[in-house]
Amino acid sequence: MKIDLTELFKRESESVEWKENIGNIEDVIKTIVAFANDFSNLGGGYVVCGAREGKDEYGFQKLLKEGLSSGRLKEIEGKVLHDCREKVNPPIVPLTEEIEVSETKRILVLIVPATGNAHSYKPSGKNSETYFIRIGRETREATNGLLKELLVKKQQLAPWDKRTNKNGKIEDLDLVLFRDFLQETKLLFPNKQIEEYLSDKETLTDFIPPLLEKENLSDKLFPKNFTLIMFAKNPLIFFAGAYTIFSIYRGKDRSEPTAEKHEIKGTILQQAKKLIELLNAEAYTIFDKTTSEPNQVKYPGRALQEAVVNTLVHRDYESEQPARVTVFSDRIEFFSPGALPRAVDEKKFENGKATAHWRNQTLAYFFNKLQLAQAEGQGIPTILRLMKEAGCPEPIFDLGKESVTCILPAHPRHKIMRELQEIDNKIILQKYDEAFYLLEEILKQDFYNFRALDLFCDLNNLLRTQEKVYDFLVKNNVLLTKINSKTLLKISDTLSPVLKNEQQKQFLNDLLSIAVASHLEEKEIIRVAINLKRIGKNEEVIDFIDNSIKQYPFLASNPSLLEEKARAKIDLAKKCRETAKNYKTTKQRRNNAWEKFKNYLEDAEKDLKQALIYASSFQKDYIQEDLKFLKTMLKNNHNQNNK
Repeated sequence: MKIDLTELFKRESESVEWKENIGNIEDVIKTIVAFANDFSNLGGGYVVCGAREGKDEYGFQKLLKEGLSSGRLKEIEGKVLHDCREKVNPPIVPLTEEIEVSETKRILVLIVPATGNAHSYKPSGKNSETYFIRIGRETREATNGLLKELLVKKQQLAPWDKRTNKNGKIEDLDLVLFRDFLQETKLLFPNKQIEEYLSDKETLTDFIPPLLEKENLSDKLFPKNFTLIMFAKNPLIFFAGAYTIFSIYRGKDRSEPTAEKHEIKGTILQQAKKLIELLNAEAYTIFDKTTSEPNQVKYPGRALQEAVVNTLVHRDYESEQPARVTVFSDRIEFFSPGALPRAVDEKKFENGKATAHWRNQTLAYFFNKLQLAQAEGQGIPTILRLMKEAGCPEPIFDLGKESVTCILPAHPRHKIMRELQEIDNKIILQKYDEAFYLLEEILKQDFYNFRALDLFCDLNNLLRTQEKVYDFLVKNNVLLTKINSKTLLKISDTLSPVLKNEQQKQFLNDLLSIAVASHLEEKEIIRVAINLKRIGKNEEVIDFIDNSIKQYPFLASNPSLLEEKARAKIDLAKKCRETAKNYKTTKQRRNNAWEKFKNYLEDAEKDLKQALIYASSFQKDYIQEDLKFLKTMLKNNHNQNNK
């Protein structure tokens, strides 16, 4: 093998260790052991003795080839190969290559391939063997969870779920629970007794090992860890952290008083079902008719279920930390003890593209069989997809050294709905200034939050500052076409009594035209007619009501519409009377004006009499007053013409 140091220098630094001066041979052995253990799937590595990484005059990375003398090179090579044979278990035989630097100096390259074993090293003067692994650019001692993960990776230790637990016995199993599971998963066959499964030979499926294992010396049967965590009467006897704390905080952090707290115990399956049941209350739907999507879930229920299963199935049960599911007002956090396995790429995991990797493969299979989880690493992609489809913010993953926390943010509309409810409460309590401030903050972020616009109208009506609504809409160039008809009518109710100049009236007229283009209910049609009349659009009132009756014939019996139509005709009659009395205009025009005056009043009288037929007793009084006023106008007109 011919090593090109320049090419090696360009490689990922995780797989190359540069050592210029070898002060301690043990450091070289530790690195060789780490490369051979290949914890991070690098395929091995290179230890380069007599060279180092440096920088050139411009500050760029540069390879500095110092080299070793012949005597020093042979000393290092001999010591390394000796210790790799005698102090490493099982022994390692690295390949070596010398690269000439000058006539007197050479570089020694130790080539270390990855092996299928977990290698330990016992330095001089030490009583115990130590395992080393490569994490990034560092050689690190493998302890606790890292050591177990290494041993499992090298198949020198069974995964936690498949290990035999000699603290348990068959009597610790809940056979009723076990039978229920077999029936639910259709694994209980008519020709088999349940006791037949409780052996070191029989398997539930090809994917699950036997539930028990026999000790060689005593022939005693002991359950596996997965057997106990799934079917034990009390799993906590065997696994101190095998329970879940479920909490609900009404605010956004833990400083708020705890509203609820549950310690959920039992088998992993019982815990999962209880958590899913509790979280169903958080997957509710709000109904907000002021939006284009009136039905909006706070959290997708299936996403919550997948998060629960991931938290329990893939946690580290050797940790005494419980799992935690914590509900806040704006998010739910799923805390799972145990770091993300090193074989899983963090970025790919967060993007839902990581290769499937199970900490507890048997548990994953059971939950998939029960249809409580997706198959083969589909849990995270499913959560990401469902949250996106529901319009919720992306999940957040906090990948700690000893835990994984999945945070599911609530749909933002639920947060705003809570804030709007708070504003409504402040209005009720007459805290108008506080309500006004909060409303402005919401509307700054979203001009088209229809519920906020409704409250903005209500508040300005109470404060008698209705023109602020007009100013807000005009100043921010709010597109009226993006506002729903109900909110447009709310705005028109607010503005129609106060808008005075022609520009403002034209604005309101445009607003009402847009509202009319939508499908309106009967009460809304009446509101449009009233507001058109308020800004003096009497001809538009008549046309609008006539067109509405053509579209919805049942409106012909609506007394309110008939009365508004009559009042619009009375106002037009008044305009005709003004023209008729204006002697500066021609006689012919005055005569025409008197004729129109009479026609408008006669038509108005017909509308009022028709309205009287359908009116309630309360409405009849007002209609009778209008009829009296109309007859007075006709009488005065008759007297005027007889003079």
